[in-house]
Amino acid sequence: MKVGYLGPKATFTELAVSKVFRGFELEPYNTIPESIDAIVDQKVDLAVVPVENALEGSVNITLDYLTHVVDIPIVGEITLPIKQHLMVHPDNKDDWQSVTKVFSHSHAIAQCHKFLHTHFKGVPIESISSTAAAAKMVMEQPELKAAAIANELAAKEYGLAIVQKDIHDFHFNHTSFFVLSETGLAFEEISGSSHYKTTLMVTLPSDQAGALHQVLSAFAWRKLNLSKIESRPMKTGIGNYFFIIDLEMKLDDVLIPGAVAELEALGCGVKVLGSYPSVMVNLD
Repeated sequence: MKVGYLGPKATFTELAVSKVFRGFELEPYNTIPESIDAIVDQKVDLAVVPVENALEGSVNITLDYLTHVVDIPIVGEITLPIKQHLMVHPDNKDDWQSVTKVFSHSHAIAQCHKFLHTHFKGVPIESISSTAAAAKMVMEQPELKAAAIANELAAKEYGLAIVQKDIHDFHFNHTSFFVLSETGLAFEEISGSSHYKTTLMVTLPSDQAGALHQVLSAFAWRKLNLSKIESRPMKTGIGNYFFIIDLEMKLDDVLIPGAVAELEALGCGVKVLGSYPSVMVNLD
């Protein structure tokens, strides 16, 4: 089977993929939409894309693409510890404190704010598509005297020198990635995890006071544990939102369908985005 993922090589997404999909053919893509579109175009059997970081929150482009553009089920979730390192071209490693620019993904930059503020105050910080793309750029242009924030795999892949390790502001830093597929992938067998989550998209009836309270009550009295509830714009006008809700259980025959039926009776729109195993992996 072929796995598409957010590239280029040596992104955190590839780290997550390599920990779970050993022996699979891997294909990097430049953006999250391209990674997901590869499923639609039947270029890959599944795709892995980032969805949430413990420090910076949700990856909005992933959620918006899954809810507004494509109809591809979530079949799994991978959570990976995130360790950010500062790296430079080997020619510049002895003078790394004099770099003229720092490149990385916007989330990685935000995760290292304290370090950057302390060591590179006034130095331009530029956001690009991925941490690995930043590492690749720094390696290809040593004359820039630039630095990248990326992972250890990126340093090894692109031949950079790590000059400061673990520069992230908080050490409990994890990112979750959705596994997407239309093939009925048996992710429980591949990952070895039996811990399930179910993700719902809920739209509220318009101009109805207390609608969100009623939605939450439908889950509460059934003792369904919510691990996340997040609003996202409908993209139909100011003030129009839907909600992404994560339940800490597998889609069953009674409780979740009962809650869905109650919400629909209230006038809500409900869509199950996926019921899937969730696995935590480590970097060792």
